[in-house]
Amino acid sequence: MKYMVLMQFAAAAAEEFPPITTWAPEEVRAHIEFMHTTNEKLVASGEFVEAQGLAMPEQAKIVRAGEGGVPVITDGPFPETKEFLVGYWIVDVESEERVLEFAASVSAAPGPGGRPLNMPIQVRQVMSGAPEEL
Repeated sequence: MKYMVLMQFAAAAAEEFPPITTWAPEEVRAHIEFMHTTNEKLVASGEFVEAQGLAMPEQAKIVRAGEGGVPVITDGPFPETKEFLVGYWIVDVESEERVLEFAASVSAAPGPGGRPLNMPIQVRQVMSGAPEEL
């Protein structure tokens, strides 16, 4: 079963864990090394499909269709947003239990001082078609 595992950063956590742009270089390296090792383990197990980190919210754009389909673009940052997407994985695992185990391990990625971030991780099954009830 394929799942999308979404790594989110909660603005409320910024007091306990400041933005990565303020971390010491060795803390950033430890965090990135954790992510590389995580991906290597997924590749080795055959569960890796794709993973990507995303640019900071300040670089995000919201696009809506305007008159005649012309794009209407709003730039970030979005102060009303309490959480933002940091990155994602698409994994192909044998069970929901396995993807939940993986999500918990990613939630514990190291932050400042090596402490686990305990980030909220959203897990959603990738659908291959419309739900049967439709």
